[in-house]
Amino acid sequence: MRRGGKHSQRGLEVLMLRRGSEARFMPGVWVFAGGVVEEADDEAAGREEIEGVDAEEMAHRICGARELREEAGLDVAATGLHPWSRWITPVQVPMRFDTRFYVGLAPAHAKPTPDGKEMSEARWVAPVDALGDFAEGTFELSFPTIKHLEELRDLGDADAVLAEAAGRPVVPLTPKVVATEDGFDVLLPGEPGFDEA
Repeated sequence: MRRGGKHSQRGLEVLMLRRGSEARFMPGVWVFAGGVVEEADDEAAGREEIEGVDAEEMAHRICGARELREEAGLDVAATGLHPWSRWITPVQVPMRFDTRFYVGLAPAHAKPTPDGKEMSEARWVAPVDALGDFAEGTFELSFPTIKHLEELRDLGDADAVLAEAAGRPVVPLTPKVVATEDGFDVLLPGEPGFDEA
């Protein structure tokens, strides 16, 4: 994320990347940068330390920083990434992931450059604008991305997000998919009907 853009009074913009049309998973969908922890990330975790952060968590942060470089051409230090959430794909979904989301501050004038392979487009966008474009059908988003954008929108600015991240417990969250008359709905823990689903 970054503090509002050059010509903006907004307090927060997030980096959104559009997956390539040939992507095996979610082609054309706008996402946050991310990927799989590689062996080199694990090895680097032993050399880079943050007090109170174990090697596994450090490897995930190093992976996040590497993916930002590879997919968007942005250089953000792994030590500047802060855990935000951890989502596990519902059991009903055939392709499952255990995904950790991080927040971190990029320089105000950082210009992303999509890799042209996994990601075809990149842009800084205020969460409220991304959600508005999604509602209008012009910005395709996945359910977890929508939920994260709603949280970021509600916090309002980068400083509030970083303050929230500093004291936020991160526990694995697994939504449930339930059938409805119109197709399906996704429920989060604590929402009505989740425990019965």
